[in-house]
Amino acid sequence: MRILGIDCGSQNTGYGVIDTDGTRHRLVEAGFIHTDPKHSFPERLRVIGARLREVIAQFQPDSAAVEDTFTAANVRSALKLTHVRGVALFLLAEAGIPVGEYPPAQVKLALVGNGRAEKQQVQWMTGVLLGLSEPIESLDASDAVAVAICHATRSALGGPR
Repeated sequence: MRILGIDCGSQNTGYGVIDTDGTRHRLVEAGFIHTDPKHSFPERLRVIGARLREVIAQFQPDSAAVEDTFTAANVRSALKLTHVRGVALFLLAEAGIPVGEYPPAQVKLALVGNGRAEKQQVQWMTGVLLGLSEPIESLDASDAVAVAICHATRSALGGPR
């Protein structure tokens, strides 16, 4: 099964594609979409959407997973993340791809065993689980791959899709 993981951000949206049987995972692609903060927010959403559409077309995932919005003290940031998630969810639905949604703490717990793990711990563990000689360079990309791995393991266990 091929899974696309997405870690939404208004400046950097990470994506990761893995092939998996539910227990063993192989990295296909990991990267991020960078937007220019000088551009209007609608333009940034357009850039994210256009690039995600290309990723979906190129890698043709069987399933996808998107991290839930992290509700922090900054409501404005949370709202922007929600807009980016909306773009991602729309594109996945448009492509007919089933989507799982996971809170950040659940992703961290699935990978690291600690729902409050730091991004660097997730980055390191993602590399270990994929058997990579070097960790994925971008934290946004490694978070997206972590979301995909979380979905793979939850799906294999009969969890949410």
